[in-house]
Amino acid sequence: MDSTPSGQSIRSQWTIPDEVTYLNHGSFGPSPQVVQEERQRWYRKLEAQPMDFYLRELEDAWDAALSELAAFVGARPQDIVFVENATTGMNIVAQSVPLEPGDEVLLSDHEYGAVKRIWETTCAEKGAKVVYGCWPLAPRSPRELVDGLMERASRRTRLIVVSHVTSPTAMVVPVEAICAEARQRDIPVCVDGPHAIAMLPVDLGRIGCAFYTASCHKWLCAPFGSGFLYVDESYRDGLRPAVRSWGLSLSGRPSRWQDEFLWVGTRDPSAFLAVPAAIRFLRQYGPERFRERTHALARFARQQIVERIGDHGLVPDSPEWYASMVSLPLPPSDITPRSGLRDPLQESLWSEYGIEVPVLTFRDRRILRVSCHLYNDRQDIDRLVTALDRLADT
Repeated sequence: MDSTPSGQSIRSQWTIPDEVTYLNHGSFGPSPQVVQEERQRWYRKLEAQPMDFYLRELEDAWDAALSELAAFVGARPQDIVFVENATTGMNIVAQSVPLEPGDEVLLSDHEYGAVKRIWETTCAEKGAKVVYGCWPLAPRSPRELVDGLMERASRRTRLIVVSHVTSPTAMVVPVEAICAEARQRDIPVCVDGPHAIAMLPVDLGRIGCAFYTASCHKWLCAPFGSGFLYVDESYRDGLRPAVRSWGLSLSGRPSRWQDEFLWVGTRDPSAFLAVPAAIRFLRQYGPERFRERTHALARFARQQIVERIGDHGLVPDSPEWYASMVSLPLPPSDITPRSGLRDPLQESLWSEYGIEVPVLTFRDRRILRVSCHLYNDRQDIDRLVTALDRLADT
């Protein structure tokens, strides 16, 4: 097991029980103890004197946390706002982008199910239409993804929505190239990026998107309930939070567009204020060291499982295509894929072996998605492979 600069075991920084093999950081990423403690510190300050905290301390603390996050993702502080998660950010974009009957919103068919539903519902309400670009499994080049999406764009396309790292297939998407192509056609792009933050070196200044929404509770390991929305200054008119309140500063300074998202009624802001602690934790370990280690572990998982299933995987075996998370197709079986329901294999792995790993459905195929973070090691992968072998024999 790797260690921190102080010599402590990395796994000991988390509160995951010893008997649990947690390989699902991609769904719900637990925070290390130092981040949990920082959140509690802010919450105790709030409870000790709420009036002083909300009226005199919160705005400065909020701005400081937002500035640290902005620097980490290559954005200006005035370009991002805190939101609870990527889903909240995507809903804000969906509610704010003007759509008329006959307009189109273009998505890839690898998008997260909730994102598909957000846009299908929004378009249905406004008389618009969702159009899907079809991406191949095991693509041969990034250009294949760009072309597979853009060939579905039309004069009626008002927005392109695309993942930075896809949820079902764990594929790294060439979002910068997609945004460049879309700009030539004057089509704004909204990037869904919950898996990319920390997993990849994100630079929002280079990507060139109109919107970028992300969850900080995944690979960055910030507290649950912390995420952000990036908005290019050309697209802020008409952008509103899901909940509207005062929308102005309580400290007396001139109001900014971001105040609409700070003051949305009374709430606990401690998750947002603890985001810098998560950034510091990652920087102490080393972001590139983190990426190299977790990709190597994901690649080891891929190799071990591919040997047993006789499949080449869903993406090429290269860090260009997958990072800290890898999805692998399961062999055909009598089990019918059931989207939205817990798969029997997933439940057996948990109930019989204490292994938490999701079994997803994509294009009517069952997919095993393995996430690797700093608290994981090869022994975790060995336990998973052994359990899969035993369950295959039953």
